[in-house]
Amino acid sequence: MSDDDDIILSELNDEELVLQMHDDLYDGLKEEIAESVNILLERNWTPYDILTKGLVEGMRIVGIDFRDGILFVPEVLLAANAMKQGMAILRPLLTETGAPKVGTMVIGTVKGDIHDIGKNLVGMMMEGAGFEVFDLGINNPVEDYLAAIEEHKPDILGMSALLTTTMPYMKVVIDTMKEMGIRDKHIVLVGGAPLNEEFGLAIGADAYCRDAAVAVETAKEWMARKHNQMANA
Repeated sequence: MSDDDDIILSELNDEELVLQMHDDLYDGLKEEIAESVNILLERNWTPYDILTKGLVEGMRIVGIDFRDGILFVPEVLLAANAMKQGMAILRPLLTETGAPKVGTMVIGTVKGDIHDIGKNLVGMMMEGAGFEVFDLGINNPVEDYLAAIEEHKPDILGMSALLTTTMPYMKVVIDTMKEMGIRDKHIVLVGGAPLNEEFGLAIGADAYCRDAAVAVETAKEWMARKHNQMANA
């Protein structure tokens, strides 16, 4: 990697720097991502352009290679952590400038389950795709989901389970949402190793997502549908 060490980020032009950001994200280089974000801000790039052209596009490439089995969870987590470093700088600026969000998501692992690597990965990749993500953590009873839905009014509710014994709890949450008359207001995505498409349909979720890359693609598709419905309403 010695030739990489010779790259001086501030000497790259904008186009080269953005491509270098994609490479640095891919390699999980946190400091370099933070430096590139700051350089582009100094060059009067808008926070939103840095987010979409630098971070989101970089994570899209990571997502494709993860989906195709070229990258694995540890590498994707490194990339997502590097992205977080850039997001830490951009988030307050994005709030100030009122940049458009793709949508909002509440995500959490269900009651009785303390697995969170997959969930964390989905949250990071969704954030990398321009969603605002509220992560409830692990072991969430139905009340936690309902409180978060009430507070954040998310477009998407994401639930994760890694145990066959905790999977059925997803149905409890969905059934409660139906009883309260709020099920149709939210897109419900479910995921986790023991789940499959049939299970997702059986419990009344909108979609089952095999992994984080699929979750991002699915979320975007459903958001597009939602916008179309609203436009035609």
